[in-house]
Amino acid sequence: MKRQNQSSVVEFVLLGFSNFPELQEQLFGIFLIIYLVTLIGNAIIIVVISLDQSLHVPMYLFLQNLSVVEVSFSAAIMPEMLVVLSTEKATISFAGCFAQMYCILLFGGTECFLLGAMAYDRFAAICHPLSYPMIMNKRVFMKLVTSSWALGFTMTTVQTPWVFSFPYCGPNEINHISCETPPVLELACADIFLFEIYAFTGTVLIILVPFILILLSYIRILFAILKMPSTTGRQKAFSTCASHLTSVTLFYGTASMTYLQPKSSYSPETKKLMSLSYSLLTPLLNPLIYSLRNSEMKRAFMKLWRRKVVSHTA
Repeated sequence: MKRQNQSSVVEFVLLGFSNFPELQEQLFGIFLIIYLVTLIGNAIIIVVISLDQSLHVPMYLFLQNLSVVEVSFSAAIMPEMLVVLSTEKATISFAGCFAQMYCILLFGGTECFLLGAMAYDRFAAICHPLSYPMIMNKRVFMKLVTSSWALGFTMTTVQTPWVFSFPYCGPNEINHISCETPPVLELACADIFLFEIYAFTGTVLIILVPFILILLSYIRILFAILKMPSTTGRQKAFSTCASHLTSVTLFYGTASMTYLQPKSSYSPETKKLMSLSYSLLTPLLNPLIYSLRNSEMKRAFMKLWRRKVVSHTA
């Protein structure tokens, strides 16, 4: 994707954690284990929900979609990060950087909208239990899921080509762990003011709008829970929502600090650590949070596990 008369850069160099060469091997081992656990954990959620008919309800189907997003998000970042950690100078082509940025924005944006849809689902289930089957019917569920993916796709399709339409004259070193938009744009040798306005506005809409909806949903949920006469009912409702809130806090908190703060607010190393929080920790914690805190998921997993053991011993 070399741009004649405009760009002398035909590839980028991902610096990653090159400032800490003594930690490269240890980080490679840690990140590889985290990546494998992430893939296995989310794959288990996807398979368990697919095979257990009792989990074919909106709450778990949303979770299944979230696990698909998490696996895809990890696959877009982690393999390249492992290459960066295992080589002295990790290069990535324009096309490779474009593809990675596209996937990061697609799956990151889709997750923002999915988390908002999941909050609305919990709000409807807890605050309007009697009319919940009508509020969250199959048609509404499909609209929310397809809208989440469509909005993520639309935003990504506009933003990524725009970023790579700028000339890149050098240097070509991206001081980050992946081809995310802010560190790549720092290398553009053109006026990007108009794009920055668009990107900031889009980020506010993608991150803050779903987060505000989630916040409003959980305020209503909290009041509904406090009015429940049964202590057991309150505990079950809190348990159902606690896992979602944990995931939301980690994801939106670190993502907003990365994309909504001025460029000079944090050092490059701090930005890398914040990026790891939503690109590494969130996909890892998602299956742990939902499986350990959800009795129905644990029951479904154990049922499938026993069925597998019996089939092997029979």
